[in-house]
Amino acid sequence: MTMHKSKLVAGNWKMNASLAANETLLKALLDGLGQPGCDVAVCVPAPYLAQVQQLVRGSAVALGAQDVSHQASGAFTGEQSAAMLQEFGVRYAIVGHSERRQYHGERDETVSAKAAQALRHGITPIVCVGETLHEREAGQTEEVVRRQLAAVIHDNGHCISEIVVAYEPVWAIGTGKTATPEQAQAVHHLLREQLHHAAGDKAAGIRILYGGSMNAANAAQLLAQPDIDGGLIGGASLKAPDFLQIIAAAGQAAPAVRA
Repeated sequence: MTMHKSKLVAGNWKMNASLAANETLLKALLDGLGQPGCDVAVCVPAPYLAQVQQLVRGSAVALGAQDVSHQASGAFTGEQSAAMLQEFGVRYAIVGHSERRQYHGERDETVSAKAAQALRHGITPIVCVGETLHEREAGQTEEVVRRQLAAVIHDNGHCISEIVVAYEPVWAIGTGKTATPEQAQAVHHLLREQLHHAAGDKAAGIRILYGGSMNAANAAQLLAQPDIDGGLIGGASLKAPDFLQIIAAAGQAAPAVRA
């Protein structure tokens, strides 16, 4: 089986936004976008979903959320359900971001349940996995990322081919450090093998993004790697010229062809 899959560049605005800044950023982004050679999304803070839904309507930019509840509905103050996100046209939802794991105590099982809720409502979960600096230095990278992904596979096995995976080495998020293309590719390759074991030939079509400080300067090198299918972009997604440059690099990188 031969599989061609366009790359995906998803911006994660994190807790950075305002009504005025969003309008300015998205106008510049849409003005410079043209016909991108890859899929593009912006994952925005929940209060701005309605505004951004309108701003990107009819464009090549898909709307994403930064989180989704692991519950369908009920007494869960402050949470947003997948059904709510679906009403705003959300196409992607980040689950298990390292900041959620670190600051909100999210466990692998919770991340898996969030992915399941998204999938039930036609939303593609961007499942984040990655090791801390301590774990990498202890030689635990493979063990950690395999454990994190295994939880999601265990609960979503029949539709695992519908997810996106993002490898985000925690030591390279917002630190200015970046895994070398070779380091990133090595982890992406082992994740691909794990997905292949779970999903067979369908694993070739599952996109694995790199999410550790990808920027305009290093995007082309990272995206040239055979198992890197795009990027989950933090700070650079808040600067239209930088984000456009990463999108251009993804569009020019040949889609991976996997047998």
